[in-house]
Amino acid sequence: MTPFIQAVINANKEIFNALQNFENTWYEKSEVGAGGDVSSKLDLFAEEVFVKYLGSYGVIESEESGVIGEGEEQIIIDPIDGSSNALSHFPYFGSSVAKINGEGVLDSAIVCNFANGDIFIKEAGKEAVQGKLFSEDFTPLQKNAKSEIGLFEKAYANSALVEKLHQEKIKFRAPGAVALSLAYAHSVEFVLYVGAFRIYDFAAGLALCEGLEVVVDEDYVIVSQDKNIVDRIVGLIQSV
Repeated sequence: MTPFIQAVINANKEIFNALQNFENTWYEKSEVGAGGDVSSKLDLFAEEVFVKYLGSYGVIESEESGVIGEGEEQIIIDPIDGSSNALSHFPYFGSSVAKINGEGVLDSAIVCNFANGDIFIKEAGKEAVQGKLFSEDFTPLQKNAKSEIGLFEKAYANSALVEKLHQEKIKFRAPGAVALSLAYAHSVEFVLYVGAFRIYDFAAGLALCEGLEVVVDEDYVIVSQDKNIVDRIVGLIQSV
């Protein structure tokens, strides 16, 4: 692991441990963040931890506070991916970190699930791996050809497409954490997102989807092991 990735892991460990004693002040709302959502005190706490560990590596672009610090390398973070889930104690939330080097190449991507400790890591030139936050054992991401569901992020805002998927008997869940869903893309039948594209949601998550079928359109993103599934969903989107 590079020093940067180890620093990301250490930041995630600190946040994970803090979440074991959930503070009432974290429910308080602040103001609309750079990503367009209202930040909670939990978001800002996690952001502060990441800045502490990663600030020396370059300029940070955070979903909460926007641009922080300076440097040649760009670090894109979503301190709490799925913060509404976290504040509701629904166990599907985590963090997302991507680093773009001075030449404009994404060379590190890390997504962590704070609910169960799963962590996903992609370094430039190496295959993506998965492990547990407090373990040093990592294994390559494995495709699950027998998955029975997909993940549809922002399904609540796309009722017509939901009905089309239902008619086609395409099963899905809508867990509410985009980067985390992309990290699990190897395990499910597909990951679908329909809506405005925000770099914080996708920078790290898409890097973990290497080797899968990926379609990125200005209005939607689809990832799957199966090109036939991708083509079916594209057709449904175009029919809405």
